[in-house]
Amino acid sequence: MTFLPIAVRELRVAARKRSTFWLRVVAALLAVVISVAAMIIQAASGAGTAQAGKVLFEILTWMAVAGALSAGLFFTSDCLSEEKREGTLGFLFLTDLRGYDVAAGKLVATSLRCFFAFLALFPILAVTLLMGGVAGAEFWKVAAALVNALFFSLALGLLVSALGRDSQKVLSATLLLLLVLIFGGPLADAGIAKLKRQSFEPVFSLLSPGYVFMEAGSWGRNSFWPGLAATQTLAWMMFAMACVLTPRMWQEKSGQRNSTSNRLYRMKYGSAKRQIRLRRKLSNRNPVFWLACRERWQSSGLWIIGLLLAAVLLAFACGKLPRQELFISSALGWIYMMVLYLGAASRTGRFFVEARQSGLTELLLATPLNEREIVRGQWKASLRMFGLPILLVLAAQVAASFFSRELPGHYAGTTPGGSLDVALVVVNAVVPVLTTAGNVIALAWFGMWMGMTSRSSHIATLKTIVFVQLIPFLVFYFVAILGAMLIFMPGLRNVKAAPPPSWVNWYPLVIMSVLSLLTLSKDVVFFIWSRNRLYSRFREQAARNLGQTKPVAAPKLTASVAEPPILPSPVAQR
Repeated sequence: MTFLPIAVRELRVAARKRSTFWLRVVAALLAVVISVAAMIIQAASGAGTAQAGKVLFEILTWMAVAGALSAGLFFTSDCLSEEKREGTLGFLFLTDLRGYDVAAGKLVATSLRCFFAFLALFPILAVTLLMGGVAGAEFWKVAAALVNALFFSLALGLLVSALGRDSQKVLSATLLLLLVLIFGGPLADAGIAKLKRQSFEPVFSLLSPGYVFMEAGSWGRNSFWPGLAATQTLAWMMFAMACVLTPRMWQEKSGQRNSTSNRLYRMKYGSAKRQIRLRRKLSNRNPVFWLACRERWQSSGLWIIGLLLAAVLLAFACGKLPRQELFISSALGWIYMMVLYLGAASRTGRFFVEARQSGLTELLLATPLNEREIVRGQWKASLRMFGLPILLVLAAQVAASFFSRELPGHYAGTTPGGSLDVALVVVNAVVPVLTTAGNVIALAWFGMWMGMTSRSSHIATLKTIVFVQLIPFLVFYFVAILGAMLIFMPGLRNVKAAPPPSWVNWYPLVIMSVLSLLTLSKDVVFFIWSRNRLYSRFREQAARNLGQTKPVAAPKLTASVAEPPILPSPVAQR
């Protein structure tokens, strides 16, 4: 028998997919474009070759580690749970296959494209060695840290997928565990060091792939190799647990199902009175609105993180926490934005993916509801789920911008209370509100269209995040910085005096304004395009089978029908 037969088969299938080839090409092109933009910016600022190489290396590696840590979130967190929902995982265990055969096959199939993308990135990273600023040992340690982060994330997603069934739950659980394992260890060690009034000693941080990546780029004696060994050990333990649990968790036991199904159903949808009350309230307005809002805890994670962020900002406002530690609220804000955008993209696309899989879209189109009413019902449900959490985080952002009003003057080199300080405070308060609202709207509408065109909810979420947020942010960020530098740098070079002119201090404000305008324009384009697609091609997409790119055409009759024979006339017979 072939060793790991599913892995061999999945490797052959993945190697023949066009997405495997195009992912390598897109990763290499993206790295080249970012490298060219970074070198142009460094040349415009007058930096040397070694400094430009160091900056380029940091930009590419930070983007790579973000992609590596999110790989398990989109590729392996639903690979086994999807097989459970479709009822195909049990057929594999009717043969001589073992749990490690199935788990290893799924891990290899999902990690091949990610690994090829990293292989396409490494030669471009090696160019920074020729530019200077990056040592050979640092390069190879960072490369090892990136591969370590990729395998860690994939193994974690595989373990969660072996335990769960629901696509939304495994996605949320994988995200929560990733955040805990990345930030929990360093925060715990920092808290212990602060309580004991000692220096920072990495203990729990060694289990964090993010901390290992940070240590790979530091000089001197550090804890990189112990952290690499610890994270690898934990990743292989998670993979071994997935191998053990896969043949034991692919079906629900009858006793367990009978004892827990009612309780889980009540936890998910509430009591019978709540269901009746919600149906009477929402079904008359729009049946799709009621279908998408039946679950109770759809936005609980957003509420928890939003309330935590509001509590931290309130503590800063009351003076309970020092303003020097304002980075805590900034980190919480970034985490909240990530969870908010991920939730908006996944929840809106998931409903239409599951509706197409179950045939619900065809049933809805057979009712008096038209395409616009179905799409508007899902949009109203998105507003109901994310409306109040978004208002909470927007209020927290506005409060944070006014609480940190002393920082803009410090960074810009002006005294607090000046015109630049006031302008920065106003922009910091208004821009996040507009961009966050615009991003959520664009993600929701584009996510609905991706749900109508994608095979799984995870792929729909990944496409939505990449096309709406990731690629436009990178392009707009470099365009804004490069445009501002081309405007301000000639003025700086022509100035002979030591202190720079006062108008140069408006440089960060110009970058923020240009970036926000480009972001809002992008959101409007995605909203209009997705809305038109949903209204005009919803019925066509609903009629297509999953996994096919073209609608199934009716078979043509190729057999020719013989003409009837010519009968002789009565006159000829006589």
